[in-house]
Amino acid sequence: MRLEKVIYKAMQNANDDSYILSIMVAQRANKLAEGAEPLIKVNKDKTKLTDIALMEIAEGLVTLDMIQDI
Repeated sequence: MRLEKVIYKAMQNANDDSYILSIMVAQRANKLAEGAEPLIKVNKDKTKLTDIALMEIAEGLVTLDMIQDI
């Protein structure tokens, strides 16, 4: 999927707020860096953690409620 579409879908899942989206991406990327497994099929060694987090948010696998609980 093109990056523009991923960002658009992720933005919808972040209440159309770029600030919230950036916080969601940062927190999920930190969890991935600490050893959490990606929720999507992707090569963790060849894909940036922020890109993985963005794709997970776009797919609805990581939600705002999940981030607020961290």
